[in-house]
Amino acid sequence: MSYSTADSFPSVTLDDVRGAQKMLTGVARVTAMEGSRYLSQLVGAPVQFKCENLQRTGSFKLRGAYVRIAGLLPEERAAGVVAASAGNHAQGVALASSLLGVRSTVFMPTGAPLPKVAATRDYGAEVRLHGQVVDETLAAAQEYARRTGAVFIHPFDHPDIIAGQGTVGLEILEQCPEVRTIVLGIGGGGLAAGVALAVKSLRPDVRIIGVQAEGAAAYPPSLAAGRPVSIENPATMADGIKVGRPGDVPFRLVEELVDEVRTVSENNLSSALLLCLERAKLVVEPAGASSVAALLRAPGSFEGPVVALLSGGNVDPLLMQRILRHGMAAGGRYLAVTLRLTDRPGALATLLGVLSVADANVLDVSHVRTDPRLGLTEVEVELHLETKGHDHCAEVNLALREAGYTVID
Repeated sequence: MSYSTADSFPSVTLDDVRGAQKMLTGVARVTAMEGSRYLSQLVGAPVQFKCENLQRTGSFKLRGAYVRIAGLLPEERAAGVVAASAGNHAQGVALASSLLGVRSTVFMPTGAPLPKVAATRDYGAEVRLHGQVVDETLAAAQEYARRTGAVFIHPFDHPDIIAGQGTVGLEILEQCPEVRTIVLGIGGGGLAAGVALAVKSLRPDVRIIGVQAEGAAAYPPSLAAGRPVSIENPATMADGIKVGRPGDVPFRLVEELVDEVRTVSENNLSSALLLCLERAKLVVEPAGASSVAALLRAPGSFEGPVVALLSGGNVDPLLMQRILRHGMAAGGRYLAVTLRLTDRPGALATLLGVLSVADANVLDVSHVRTDPRLGLTEVEVELHLETKGHDHCAEVNLALREAGYTVID
């Protein structure tokens, strides 16, 4: 397959996906399917994870990138390729290019996590840091393509990319032939379009449910309008699905073949990531856990057996630390509380005694004494506590109030 542009809206067929699957033999892993007893009990039907977080480069992106670059004409390969990405697509293009002997240049935002920048370089790409946001990085990559003749490799808006991502759907049907519902995250739509095409062509009875973050949900208004619609300032911790406008090519397939698109909150995403880590022992990035977030948000609304696609596991350790704390707070296992007490010797020790009796583990304590809001003999104390759930948080708050403390927040 070789297409010069997505503007002509070429079709993608099941034969294209099957051809991509043959092309990827020995290149992309057939990733594992793992059952989740916890989610199966919660949903009331068998739930399995399709673990693309364990794919080479840590996400499904290698599939589409390899198929796209392998389909280039000899003169296009000689010109090299260029891409723009904050992470997963960058690594997929870098490794695919190295495997095919094609020179690659990848533009990344200046604030891209260092592990992702290092990994992209290690896979063989020349990395250029440009722009504060992905839109600026994308513009720089496209300008480079115009100036040098390098082929721009779009992350989702091309038939070859969609065909490559669709191989995940073929694997799901082979590994879980009894599947009734597939849940997966949607950003630009390449993965959802490819999986939906592959699955619906062979099993039209299987429901495909796409998931977007509430702060970056471009598909619901686009589907309502019947065309791709841009949203302003998409915002979510799930960088992998933080896309402001659906791709033209995947949109047509998503509109036709995806049964439903749902949204999830940031709390849902952080709770899902924490669940994957604790219960399944799987490291998953926020976008990769979006399918699990949807199951947690409305567990009784899925017909089983269910396959939840974990699309990627490339998460920066510093972000992981913040997300885990956020997930613990969402699950009632982390409590930040601010209160006032009299500034006298032993006051803090007395407070800590109350918390000890309430069985709350103190992680951090900070004092504020010089604030115009405080009385002459008052001190404000902020406590970070490890708790055992929402009921325990309520018990801790009650214990503090019964001990006479004024809880501010």
